Amino acid sequence: MADHAAIPPLLEEEPKPRVKVLIPLPLVGPYDYAVQAELTLEPGDYVSVPLGNRTVNGVVWDDAGEDESREIEQAKVKDVLMRLPVTGMPKELRKFIEWVSHYTCYPLGAVLRLAMRGPNTYAPPKARIAYEPTGEAPPRATAARTRVLATLSETPPLMMRDLSTIAGVSTSVVHGLVKTGALREIELPGDLPFPKPDPDFQPTDLTDQQAGIAAAFRDAVRHDRFAPSLLDGVTGSGKTEVYFEAVAQAIREGRQALILLPEIALTVQFLERFEQRFGCKPAQWHSDIKSNERRRTWRAVAAGEVDVVVGARSALFLPFPRLGLIVVDEEHDGSFKQEDGVIYGARDMAVVRAQLADVPIVLASATPSLETVANAQSGRYAHYELPTRHGSAELPDVKLIDLRKDPPDRQSWLSPTLTSALTDAFDAGEQALLFLNRRGYAPLTLCRTCGHRLHCPHCSAWLVQHRFRRKLMCHHCGYERPQPNACPECGTEDSLAPCGPGVERIAEEVAEKFPDQATEILSSDRIWGPAALQEILGQMQSGDIDLLIGTQIVAKGHHFPGLTVVGVIDADLGLEGGDPRASERTFQLLAQVTGRAGRAEKPGTVYIQTRQPDHPVLQALARGDREGFVRQELIMREYAGLPPHGRLVALIVSGPDRQVVDELSQHLARIAPRGKDVSVLGPAEAPIALLRGRHRMRLLVKAGRNVNVQAFMAQWLDGVKPKGQTRLTIDVDPYSFF
Repeated sequence: MADHAAIPPLLEEEPKPRVKVLIPLPLVGPYDYAVQAELTLEPGDYVSVPLGNRTVNGVVWDDAGEDESREIEQAKVKDVLMRLPVTGMPKELRKFIEWVSHYTCYPLGAVLRLAMRGPNTYAPPKARIAYEPTGEAPPRATAARTRVLATLSETPPLMMRDLSTIAGVSTSVVHGLVKTGALREIELPGDLPFPKPDPDFQPTDLTDQQAGIAAAFRDAVRHDRFAPSLLDGVTGSGKTEVYFEAVAQAIREGRQALILLPEIALTVQFLERFEQRFGCKPAQWHSDIKSNERRRTWRAVAAGEVDVVVGARSALFLPFPRLGLIVVDEEHDGSFKQEDGVIYGARDMAVVRAQLADVPIVLASATPSLETVANAQSGRYAHYELPTRHGSAELPDVKLIDLRKDPPDRQSWLSPTLTSALTDAFDAGEQALLFLNRRGYAPLTLCRTCGHRLHCPHCSAWLVQHRFRRKLMCHHCGYERPQPNACPECGTEDSLAPCGPGVERIAEEVAEKFPDQATEILSSDRIWGPAALQEILGQMQSGDIDLLIGTQIVAKGHHFPGLTVVGVIDADLGLEGGDPRASERTFQLLAQVTGRAGRAEKPGTVYIQTRQPDHPVLQALARGDREGFVRQELIMREYAGLPPHGRLVALIVSGPDRQVVDELSQHLARIAPRGKDVSVLGPAEAPIALLRGRHRMRLLVKAGRNVNVQAFMAQWLDGVKPKGQTRLTIDVDPYSFF
């Protein structure tokens, strides 16, 4: 047999390098993926990867270690498909996502989802087609064609819609000029650049006190260090103008600034003030902007091409590469708490993000939260105060109206004292505001015959009557139905009676008493976006509206120079129930409402209708004694072991099957760990026991400040697996207790 040459052993395929990719799904951690030779990836890169039988986007979280790589066979590790053509996620934002995940007890992938947008965010923007003249004259020079060419002779190339609008012609005229060779199409970059705010465009004349605080803020920005500050100023004291100087300094330093506002409602007037100060509007980030604008803003922020972003709480998760300042305006506002999905408090998380980025943060409010006040008192935050209004304006007088002694007429809601004050204001050509924190016409509809109350079929809540829309609505789940003519329980016709007032019912009474006054209602269910809000605010500022009736949307941030009288219809609403924050929230809300009066030359007066005039909250408001209220409230919180002197974590069990929810709640109570300075209260039925068709039970962890509640929750819930559609929701530092 012939000799054969020795056959070399088969060469083993060189293992591909691996990376860990985090996917924006409720997953505990990243997955390993292999990297093909032609692909170079760094932590923070956005990538497209296979997951099961679909393709998803994710973020390279880290390189996979050698030991971990050996645990998974090479054949089972899928390849990264591609790197997405966008700027990678900054390391500081990745650390922030990890911190939020740990603190809130939510999976890392669920928190990543807050920082990643829809798929179109990562696709390159489409080129824009514009038109410019070629220099050739069209064979037939009509008047319309001449206007188009004249327009383009004085402007840069314009897109079709802009060109036809400016020239006052139809699009067919432009197409005709292209066909004749007089115009040509050119491609412009897909996204318009954001305008650059000018820090020296129109500086505000500051008082000596304002200037001193502004100098401290500018110094913190220049030194590029973590410096938390409370800007504590009464309504109308010029807090915005002061922190604008910090924003201006960040722009000068080539850094980005983020200004968080609690509600879209605040952005309208705020954007105008920003433009007056800096010469252009900032980039915006909130739920009302269109998807294309969100994509444009996200990409520009990531590329460092946006200097200032004004946004709602979700703006905290934007990928700023050169963040230099964070401002949280109205820092006390409950809207900063995210109540669904990943539950987090944006105010506190903003402080964490500033610390991780090592940049200053300003928390501004006329009624700071007790947590922020405690941090200022302990020295953790610098405390800057503006105790007086800007210019000649003074704080309004506050008068309590005891409804037991000065009651309204039957089926009326305005007391004689308040009615008289409104009459005097209108006779003097001044404006007034009536505040009631109830939308609609009436919070309850009752059958006079059988006593049946119309309720939501999906929630344990009454249906609110909206008479102007002829609807009954649930303000918790959105269910609505037409107003019935007969009682659905006993069938009696014309027996349904509205009980209690909403803003629409107050408007009805005002129309009867003041038929010659221009009146408008301002509530969230009647305002469809910033444009509608701007129209009402503009009419109020110009004096076209004599009386504004509104819910809490009127309480924050608005400046009405002609407003001298504010009436609070029912100050007792927020004092009801067992919410441990009820007093604090009521004080803050009513203080903000009172702050709308007398912000210009004319003095203001506030009338608060109540059946509890001796309540400490209302007495503090009447005296203008915020410090006394805060001092007493902090003492009570310390005695009860409540925040800021203690820690709370809520655990909500919910599901469509009441029995399953009850059984799981009881089981959780039995297996709760026992520890020093920590106790578990409940289970108890939630105040809204049925919400969107899901039964709800609550348990509450109450712990000392030294307790690691995250470790406690991890130990408690280890191995707990809810059945079917039953869910566990964790709320660290709960703000509401519904």
